Amino acid sequence: MNPAPSEPGAPHATPLEPARADLRFALSSPWHFLALGLGSGLSPVAPGTAGSLVGWASYLLLQRVLPWAAWPLLLVLCFVGGVWICERAARALGLHDPSPVVWDEIVAMWLVLWAAQAGMAALGGRLESLPWLLQLACFALFRLFDAVKRGPVGWVDRRVGGGLGIMLDDIVAALLALLTLGVGIVAWAFLDLWLHGLRIGT
Repeated sequence: MNPAPSEPGAPHATPLEPARADLRFALSSPWHFLALGLGSGLSPVAPGTAGSLVGWASYLLLQRVLPWAAWPLLLVLCFVGGVWICERAARALGLHDPSPVVWDEIVAMWLVLWAAQAGMAALGGRLESLPWLLQLACFALFRLFDAVKRGPVGWVDRRVGGGLGIMLDDIVAALLALLTLGVGIVAWAFLDLWLHGLRIGT
């Protein structure tokens, strides 16, 4: 069935042009501002890394004021809300997973740091502290898995669309970073125990 011809002089409907990721876009809505990582996603170089740094810094600030038991709920709410926030921003920008949208990196960094801190506390460390070297390892491993997008991270990135895909691939990268960190810590502990045992034996 052919569409009816438009009447002479009638305005033609034109699709909305995708928005441009700039400061004006970020400030046009609180949801855009959050999606762009408080503006960090506008970084001309490595916006994902800039967003991850904001996630790291904001975690250090939030852990001073939030009760430890509130973090699981906060992470769940920020993930669920992030699905909507990121999808809204991605649609406005006309892209599948826009690099300026870095709310997913922020939430994933919170997860990595919180889970690593909880793991150290379970091993007998202080709950309110995570060594800077381990924080740096969390950051580096997460950025590695998020940037390379191999294995499960790449699968989620290719197969899951919308805001869920934007959020989920970073969560998978965070989990892989935690798994790698855990294996590294266990391996280091066994190596230290072995070397210590050799020194005792001699």
